[in-house]
Amino acid sequence: MTAPFLIALGVRYLLVVLFFPFSALDKILNFHGAVAQAQERAGSRAIAAALIVAALCVEILMPLAILTGVLDRLAALVLAGYCGITALLWKQFWTPGDFWHAGPSRARDLFWDFLKNWSLAGGLLLVTFGTSMATVDQFIANPLSSSHPYTLRQPPP
Repeated sequence: MTAPFLIALGVRYLLVVLFFPFSALDKILNFHGAVAQAQERAGSRAIAAALIVAALCVEILMPLAILTGVLDRLAALVLAGYCGITALLWKQFWTPGDFWHAGPSRARDLFWDFLKNWSLAGGLLLVTFGTSMATVDQFIANPLSSSHPYTLRQPPP
C-alpha cells in the first residue's frame, strides 16, 4: 500500500468513524434505548423501531460506500442529509430555553452538537460535489458515479 492510498483512506475514515462503527454499534447494543429515544419524536414504537433500523442501514452502508469508493458520492449525499435531519430532529437547541443562562446549559450543549452535525454534513458534501464547479457539474450529470478516490491522476501539463 502506498502513502497516498493510506492518506486518502484515512481521511475518509476520519469523516465516517462517528457512524461506523461507533454510532451503529451503539444502536445495535442499545437497540431498545435507541427506539425509546426515537419514539419521543415518532410517537409510535413500531415507527421508531423502523426508523432505527433505517438509521442502522444508513450508518453502516453509507460509510462502507464512502470508504470503498463504490457509489461514494451518492452515499456521502445521503449521509449529509442524514446529518441534517438528525440535527433538526434531535439537536433542537432552541427548545430548552436556557441558551443564555449563566452556568451549565442544555441548549448550549445541543447547539454544539447541532453545529457538529452541520459541519460533518459540509465535509460529506465535499465528497459528493468536490471542490470545483466542474466536479459539481459531473455529479449532477452522473449522480451514481464514483469519485475514484484511490486512483492517482496525472496533473494537467
